[in-house]
Amino acid sequence: MSTGIRAALCVLLWAAPAGAETTAMTYLCDRGVSVPVVYVPDADPAVAVLYIEGRLIHLQTMPSGSGARYGWPSDGSSYEWWEHQGRARLGWHEGASDAMTPIYTDCVPQD
Repeated sequence: MSTGIRAALCVLLWAAPAGAETTAMTYLCDRGVSVPVVYVPDADPAVAVLYIEGRLIHLQTMPSGSGARYGWPSDGSSYEWWEHQGRARLGWHEGASDAMTPIYTDCVPQD
């Protein structure tokens, strides 16, 4: 298990509801970037914790037309992780303009 996944799991020990199931996955994205993610679907709201460039990014489930979209519920800017049909992408959502800047695209599970 990678250091990032371990760190994310440690954070979830106190953040996840007692007895909550977690799923740890590592995605391989464009440019060969590896993104470890821990999902906690039983949390209210469901969360995804990503380990990116030495930082843990905690995101909550957001409404989506299809797939699972995670972000930060505010009118400000935040990361957005969107998983759909076995692929995922990470972007930066600019709250003021509602623009999305891609960070990592075409992420597929390594595990």
